[in-house]
Amino acid sequence: MKNKTRCAWAGNDSLYQNYHDNEWGRPVHDDRILFEMLILEGMQAGLSWITVLKKRENFREAFDNFDPNIVAGYGADKIETLMGNSGIIKNRLKINSAVTNAQAFLKIQDEFGSFDNFLWAFVDNNPIKNSWKSMSEVPPQTELSDKISKELKKRGFKFIGSTIVYAYMQAVGVVDDHTADCFLYEGV
Repeated sequence: MKNKTRCAWAGNDSLYQNYHDNEWGRPVHDDRILFEMLILEGMQAGLSWITVLKKRENFREAFDNFDPNIVAGYGADKIETLMGNSGIIKNRLKINSAVTNAQAFLKIQDEFGSFDNFLWAFVDNNPIKNSWKSMSEVPPQTELSDKISKELKKRGFKFIGSTIVYAYMQAVGVVDDHTADCFLYEGV
């Protein structure tokens, strides 16, 4: 699909293009993947997304394939092991937040039946489809990402500010921000 016009951020990197073409903006309803993307978006804070994508397989291996039941039980020894893993982003606050977020994620699953039910209720189970002409029009956050961020923080999540939440919403298809010139653009 090299001849396809994509959202400008996908550039010429094949890893970025594959992520753009096959994941970004597509609705996700699998709780494990929703948890993985939540943790990866938090890991990305202050870094480029390509940095996270290049380390994604290492993250999956290091974080037990992002099984929230396992990550929620990580103790000091596991955190030290993760801090010594050169294949991931070694930021103690972000690693600790993954554990805290796994615990909060499980509580939401208990309360709502799934994290999917919780998240998608914010949009009545219908993705928001935007109609941006270029990436410069795409906001870094919205009233909805503010609302979701506030709710997640109230429930104990960390590294979950509104900008991270908006990137998460884009990643898991809660919002479709493919630009009008992109071959994946479906319009509104």
